[in-house]
Amino acid sequence: MQGYAPLRPRFADVSRIAVLRGGGLGDLLFAMPAVSALHAAYPGAEIVLLGTRGHAELLDGRPGGVDRVEPLPHAPGVHDGAGAHEDADRFLERLRREQFDLAVQLHGGGRHSNPFLLALGPRHSVGAATPDAVRLERTLPYVYYQHEVVRALEVVGLAGAGPVELQPSLAVRADERARSHHHVPAEAEPFAVVHPGASDVRRRWPVDRFAHVARGLLDDGLRLVIIGAASDQPIEAALAAAVGERDGRVLRLSGRLRLGETAAVLERAAVVVADDSGPRHLAQAVGAPTVGIFWFGNVVNAAPFDRERHRVHLSYVTACPVCGRDVTQVGWTAERCDHDVSFVADVDPVAVLADARSLTATSSLRTASPAVPAPRPPAAG
Repeated sequence: MQGYAPLRPRFADVSRIAVLRGGGLGDLLFAMPAVSALHAAYPGAEIVLLGTRGHAELLDGRPGGVDRVEPLPHAPGVHDGAGAHEDADRFLERLRREQFDLAVQLHGGGRHSNPFLLALGPRHSVGAATPDAVRLERTLPYVYYQHEVVRALEVVGLAGAGPVELQPSLAVRADERARSHHHVPAEAEPFAVVHPGASDVRRRWPVDRFAHVARGLLDDGLRLVIIGAASDQPIEAALAAAVGERDGRVLRLSGRLRLGETAAVLERAAVVVADDSGPRHLAQAVGAPTVGIFWFGNVVNAAPFDRERHRVHLSYVTACPVCGRDVTQVGWTAERCDHDVSFVADVDPVAVLADARSLTATSSLRTASPAVPAPRPPAAG
């Protein structure tokens, strides 16, 4: 596959690669095509992802380029420390002993992540950098508005790793598919999945808009499955109340699914309607058709590439609806205001429902991956 920029020469004698990518579920998935490129360019090398415990849970026992995940410690600008069982100094000292040949920074503009990566003592390093960030051995400019998949592929191109795939993909394990039927039995099919949450309040579509779409899909004869984290349960309850219980045709699963089970439920969905969030990206990765609600700036960085299976509805808000502050540069070059209000409330629910119905009618277009077996437990002794 043609690269996005001229490939730099590969490094010699690379047997161990560290890839830094913290953040959420979507951040991990955006990095996976770059990991595949590294795996193809350095087929004999061990690839160690410096990520989160959630990343470790999701990737355990799954095929792909990551050989193991090292959960990050608390480190300002790199990881907030959630679930960490090791301090940063001990973490870095332990990993320095592994003597990484190549370290790859896929975690933003490098103000905090580049020094953290260099503290591993790698022989070679590549990544992006803002003007005020420490340079790595090979560095490209960090420009906020670039698709995260493409940015990661451009970074690994600095190490001579050309792209082998563009779309993030994830194989669902057979045991996860089996467990998904305990949560959503086969007789519930066909069903639509709705995820009304998002970690950033500004990316949340109001519940009454989701309710309009959900009522339409229920009227069409589908069942409704609402998913999310445990923190999304108040939103889930409000959505369920707005659509009515419908004689048990609304299943509420927020906070009840492990990540792999979520992937298996999403894979079975006739359509997934969601905010710009980790579950929407996961649905795309397992081959489910999706309708996503996006703030237009996030479309540049995070939207799906194709429109046959994935539809995107955009809000063009450029200023905070409360104080009028410009929001087009918030997140990098400007301070965000204190107002947690939806930036996507103006997305039309009638249009979202029309796309959801269209994708439901053509849901055979999805490309579910073959199941992979569950990981074997370690041998005794």
